Formats: sequence, C-alpha cells, structure tokens
Amino acid sequence: MHCLVVDDETRLTDLVVRYLTECGHTAEGRHDGPSGLAAARDPRVDAVLLDVMLPGLDGVEVCRTLRGEGIDVPVILLTARGAVSERVAGLDAGADDYVVKPFAMEELVARLRAISRRRPDVAGRLQVGDLVLDPEQQRVWRGDTELDLSRREFDVLRVLMENAGRVVSRVRLLDGVWDGETDLRSNAIDVHVSKVRAKVDRPFGRTTITTLRGRGYRLETGA
Repeated sequence: MHCLVVDDETRLTDLVVRYLTECGHTAEGRHDGPSGLAAARDPRVDAVLLDVMLPGLDGVEVCRTLRGEGIDVPVILLTARGAVSERVAGLDAGADDYVVKPFAMEELVARLRAISRRRPDVAGRLQVGDLVLDPEQQRVWRGDTELDLSRREFDVLRVLMENAGRVVSRVRLLDGVWDGETDLRSNAIDVHVSKVRAKVDRPFGRTTITTLRGRGYRLETGA
C-alpha cells in the first residue's frame, strides 16, 4: 500500500512513515490540513492516516471534503482525544476507522490491513514496477511523472500491463484495443506500440516494451 500520513507532529509523522516503510509499504507525510487534502487527492494513495487536530483545516473537514469530491480512499483518523463525539463526527464525515493516541504501531498496521481487505483498490489500478495505470481516471505515471497518452495509446498500454510478463499477440491487441475495427495487415498496431514506447520507455532510458518478431509484444516486469 501507499499511505499518506497527515499529522502536525513532525516526529510522529516521520516515525509512522519509517515504520510503514520497514513493513514493506510506501508512505509520505504532510503536516497541515490543506497540504494533506491536496496529497490525498492523488489516486496513487491507497490509505490516509489523518490526525484530527491539524492547522489550516482539521482532519474531519479534510475527510468530509474528500468524500464530497467523490474520493473514496480509506481514511483512518488519529486523535489524542478519545471523546465519543469526536469519533462519531469523524465516522459521519466518512472515515473508515479511528485510532486513539498513543497507539501501538502494530495496531495501526493491523487496522490498515483490515480496511484494505474491506475496501480493495476501487479504481483497479495496474502497477508494474514504477509504471502505474489508473483505468478509471485514464491516467498513467512512470514514477512521479504523469504521462500524456492518447486514448488508443492508453488502451494499448492497459492491455500490455494486464498481461505483464506474457506475450500479447497482435490479435489480442486488435481485440482489446480496436475491437476488430482495423485489419491485421494494417500497421496501426505497430505505430501505436511505437508511440507508447516513445512515451513510456525512451524518456526514462528503459526497455519495458519488447517486440517478439512473429509473436507479438511483451511488457517486461523487471525493466
């Protein structure tokens, strides 16, 4: 999971980010409501650990704003005040769970596992290495760089990523992208694969998409 930790206590934020990283996740931190809200809008974020008491915009309002924008990322509220009214306000705002400070790191990770089981990746994002494709929002990233792909290019990459590590024949691409609209004798498939390569691989010095002469194409998982 990629987690966003939003807490104005810098030391605690750094501690949680480091622990999550040691547990095999990726994580980043923010220290106020407005920057936390902006970061939580990133579709690559899988879960938000959100302190209630934040400068600029409190955690409950951050959560309420996300839900109002249709962003369904799982949210766990962090609070030093275990008041029932605060918990209820957070849950009513759309939070999935809460943890009262001070908390054990093991419990926090267990809560993350629980919400990930209850709410799997809604967007159905595909990831191969540092290449991420979001089919719902029609967006693609290589690392931190968002790529500008046409609709056809996006669909070509989607089919390749869905079959990462396996050979994708020209017939499979034809069915998955063109829905039989073009002819196998046409060079449309080759042209679009070449365009995808030019945007996904070349600027980054990679060779992710390989051509297997007479067989098709393959998205390499270790490139």
